[in-house]
Amino acid sequence: MKNITIFFVSLKNSCNFAVVIRPKQKMAKKNIITVKDANIRTMDVNGVDYICITDIARQKNDIDPNGVIGNWMRNRNTIEFLGLWETLYNPNFNPLEFEGVRNKAGLNAFTLSATQWIESTNAIGLISKAGRYGGTYARSDIAFKFANWVSVEFELYLVKEFQRLKAEEQKQIGWTAKRELSKINYRIHTDAIKSHLIPEEVTKEQANIIYAEEADVLNVAMFGMTAKQWREANPELKGNIRDYATINELICLSNMENINAVLINDGMPQGERLIKLNHIAIQQMQVLEGYSDRKLLK
Repeated sequence: MKNITIFFVSLKNSCNFAVVIRPKQKMAKKNIITVKDANIRTMDVNGVDYICITDIARQKNDIDPNGVIGNWMRNRNTIEFLGLWETLYNPNFNPLEFEGVRNKAGLNAFTLSATQWIESTNAIGLISKAGRYGGTYARSDIAFKFANWVSVEFELYLVKEFQRLKAEEQKQIGWTAKRELSKINYRIHTDAIKSHLIPEEVTKEQANIIYAEEADVLNVAMFGMTAKQWREANPELKGNIRDYATINELICLSNMENINAVLINDGMPQGERLIKLNHIAIQQMQVLEGYSDRKLLK
């Protein structure tokens, strides 16, 4: 199985268990990168990146970009490159059909569209999408090759912007993973509060007050202020204090939520837990951030 994240959780006096996060199956994810004032669409299909070469072709002929792609695919060197790429990365590539196409490439009467190439050779390096917002998409290395044919300068800017997009996506993936882990641990935390701190048959309003107090124990230990104090200090910001936390703070907060659940199970008073959690927060942030100038709560 691929792309499955497993977190092992252990609570004192409880059984160990694992939380398995399976990503949802998604349709093609689309983005736009701007290259020298031109919008170039990109598409993620099952984790594989494609770049719209129709948009790239508009840099050479805005009226007939398909004609530009057609001229590129008539070139024998292009066919050689596409065939080699498919041979390397596509186990279902049809080499017999490819030989027939290659033998005709370069002839005056030879024409080849992306759709014809895909259907005849079972190619995966190109995708042709119909419709008003369709176009021809290519795997990134093929798209870079096409961009080089259109303009060497444009290719360099395209590579730079595409690399920037992938770097931003990796940052977002890291932040989202930590945020999801924090949500899972928060559920464990609130379950422990419900079992050990809430009297029987309390009203919903009473339960909410207890939850809020426990959340603020973590907020004060981690951020030095309650949620209300943060909102009063930052009236212009939307969301809550944890939405503006760094990845390291979210990692530390996730650990603290688990530890607080164990301390609640042990019956430790809230004030003592606050001091202990604050010590843990400072120690962990010193390791994560490499500084030691935060003061302990007294």
